[in-house]
Amino acid sequence: MLLNFALQTVINAVALWVAAWAIPGITFGEGRTGNVFWTVVLVALIFGIVNAFIKPVAKLLSMPFIILTLGLFVFIVNALMLELTSWLADKLGLAFHVGHFFWDAVLGALVVTFVSMILSFIRTD
Repeated sequence: MLLNFALQTVINAVALWVAAWAIPGITFGEGRTGNVFWTVVLVALIFGIVNAFIKPVAKLLSMPFIILTLGLFVFIVNALMLELTSWLADKLGLAFHVGHFFWDAVLGALVVTFVSMILSFIRTD
């Protein structure tokens, strides 16, 4: 179980880094850790915790919208999780920022979802 958590954290870190590279409104900096690598890892941990505990509740509460949009509203939920991660990272002194909700967070959520999906298919269990 701990190995799966570590692998998922690495996948999240790579996906968030790719999103920051591809979307100009998503940025990483040196922050309190003094190193971008550790900032990415710590933000990936926050992102994993947010996705594990808050995302299921958000998906349950938004189930009517998810059904109505044939599942496309899940991307909005993912964007909200990315925004929440940005807010929490800011509160913890980590230099991770998501700019505007629609363009940056939604497109970033698409990139993170796509990269995570590809890396999850590649990993061996």
